Amino acid sequence: MLLSVQNLSTYFFLEEGVLRAVDGVSFEIAENETVALVGESGCGKTIVALSIVNLVSAPGRIVQGKILLNGEDILNLPAGGIRQIRGRQIGMVFQEPGAALNPVYTIGYQLREVLQLHQGLSRREAEREAVRLLAETGIAEPERRAKAYPFELSGGMRQRAVIALAISARPKLLIADEPTTALDVTVQAEILELLRYLQDQYKMAILLITHDLGVVAEMAQHVLVMYTGKLVEMARTDALFRIPKHPYTQGLLNAVLRLGAGQKEPLCGIAGAVPDFLNLPSGCTFQGRCPIGDSTCTTEFPPLREIAAGRRCACYKVQGD
Repeated sequence: MLLSVQNLSTYFFLEEGVLRAVDGVSFEIAENETVALVGESGCGKTIVALSIVNLVSAPGRIVQGKILLNGEDILNLPAGGIRQIRGRQIGMVFQEPGAALNPVYTIGYQLREVLQLHQGLSRREAEREAVRLLAETGIAEPERRAKAYPFELSGGMRQRAVIALAISARPKLLIADEPTTALDVTVQAEILELLRYLQDQYKMAILLITHDLGVVAEMAQHVLVMYTGKLVEMARTDALFRIPKHPYTQGLLNAVLRLGAGQKEPLCGIAGAVPDFLNLPSGCTFQGRCPIGDSTCTTEFPPLREIAAGRRCACYKVQGD
């Protein structure tokens, strides 16, 4: 197994109390596999990604868990060791490409810096490789774009440049955090096609973080559904879309607009609102929005139990296949 996340918990210690952004999350990613992590904004998806590469800043802290990369717990590595893991073995496409790129350096300089650090290339070799990477990620006139600053590129070009940075050291795992957010539909399709091409070229695994279920259906083999810092359902993509088990997963899928739906057919949103992380209810945190919950859901959060081969669900009311 390439990546194994075991009982990961990342908390933020605030004056108001302890915010449990990620609470006991466990999953695995095999080589050359795409796994999607989905859920509403604020459910903890990005904190999972930042925890994997140990980039959680104060007042956040990883309080427990293991992150095994090829069997080695990278949370136990010294600062120098984890810096060698980032980029070289785990690449990351951050949610905001504009914020991920340094505005005062050219795209080519930023690529060259990573290539020299992780691959030991000379300046001239790194400059040539930077241009090649920009061309490979679909940027037209790569020699000219390498001399450009981030503000001189369109949103789609900046996203491609960030992807080029993430794959420059040919990592085994690419974490893509909302890689198609704020892009128009045509550019979104191009970015997804680019990720598939790069995965095939470099034999990478991908952890795809998104709230776009259309992207999930197109890209992922397995889906992890997250709610208030916990995983509530894990399944193969085809099985989850065919028969969603957890009431929260059902609500997410019912809220998706489908082609061919009648004009009078309303979208079914999920009732209520996400509870306050600093004041979560006892028991299942979805109970206040759940259409099938009852008093049995108020005692403790249900375990993520296996209900079928390769399928897990955290709900007292869901039976196995």
